[in-house]
Amino acid sequence: MLQGILLVLVACALLAGNTTVNAALPDTLQRIKPSVVVVGTFQRTRSPAFMFLGTGFVVGDGSLIATNAHVKLTQPLNTEQLETLVVSVPSKGGAGEVREVTRLAIDERHDLALLKLKSGPGLPALGFSTTEVREGQAVAFTGFPIGNVLGLYPTTHSGVISAVAPTGVPRPNANRLDGPLIRQLADSFPIYQLDAIAYPGSSGSPLFEPETGQVIGIINSGLVRSAREAGLSNPTGITYAIPVVHLLNLMNEQRGVTR
Repeated sequence: MLQGILLVLVACALLAGNTTVNAALPDTLQRIKPSVVVVGTFQRTRSPAFMFLGTGFVVGDGSLIATNAHVKLTQPLNTEQLETLVVSVPSKGGAGEVREVTRLAIDERHDLALLKLKSGPGLPALGFSTTEVREGQAVAFTGFPIGNVLGLYPTTHSGVISAVAPTGVPRPNANRLDGPLIRQLADSFPIYQLDAIAYPGSSGSPLFEPETGQVIGIINSGLVRSAREAGLSNPTGITYAIPVVHLLNLMNEQRGVTR
């Protein structure tokens, strides 16, 4: 009997905690969504003219966009066909104003990239949290999962930090080691493992605190998954995020960039 009462009390406490987070998140999203953009390329003679690549979010002075480097940002543009790198803030479920950007900096080790608006007014930027991230901490992320199929609707997922773990995981069998994996193990760094699923297109989404909207990481479902799950024939649906400190370091390396 006593055990049953304790279970009920624990369940009520958990529900109360979730209610607090859920109550804060809708208001937080009103501040987050105007800063989350679609990253893609634009070529007027192509059909469709806009090609979706991934998600990004506005940082710094409002002219900078943070995203993942692996969303084809290291590939050259077809300048002969006037292909340009762009971002767009969706409007009512479709691509909004297309803004041309340039590649400002790329950090391949942490799979991060900074883009810069070529002209025009800045966009609302997100702030950062540099407090310690703890396992069990509530988080949310907003992006464009499978954006080229489901439409450019900003979509939010929520969950918790399930683990803080290294990017590279040693293999029990040395035969499974190859050159790239050995380099990843030697150059490993802590990342956040989440209990929420991110789909293709969510790469580059801001991972933020539901109550404050402050960014604590950048969703990464490509580089980190290949490093941690290289030994699996069927990769899991686990989502990972790069700690925001690496983005801050990249921003600080750029002269004239403000946090």
